[in-house]
Amino acid sequence: MKKLTKKEEVIMNLFWEKGPLFVRELRELYADPKPHFSTLSTQVRTLQDEGFIDHKAYGPTYQYFAKVSREEYTQRSLIGLIDKYFNNSYLNAVSALVKEEKISVDQLKDLIELIEKGEQK
Repeated sequence: MKKLTKKEEVIMNLFWEKGPLFVRELRELYADPKPHFSTLSTQVRTLQDEGFIDHKAYGPTYQYFAKVSREEYTQRSLIGLIDKYFNNSYLNAVSALVKEEKISVDQLKDLIELIEKGEQK
């Protein structure tokens, strides 16, 4: 799955938070200065072409909605990151987090304990 650009991520976050939207409704959610309608419409169609959103026709206008959930995108992005930068090794990724002090050994122990309790159910 392609990584979203910053502008695409803003749009997707709005769909994830608000649900189905027409482009004019999407535009109204932006702070001033709002993007031009045609620019936003082009970005939405690009996201549709890339499989992130889809639409439902209402006469000559379309209401768009997220086709990929935030969780699915996050998970696929994480998998891609680990594949690309950690040679597809989750152990290397976790080791890097510990090495950079982003997660402590005690937190890892707590996580292992939670996982083991979950498996016992």
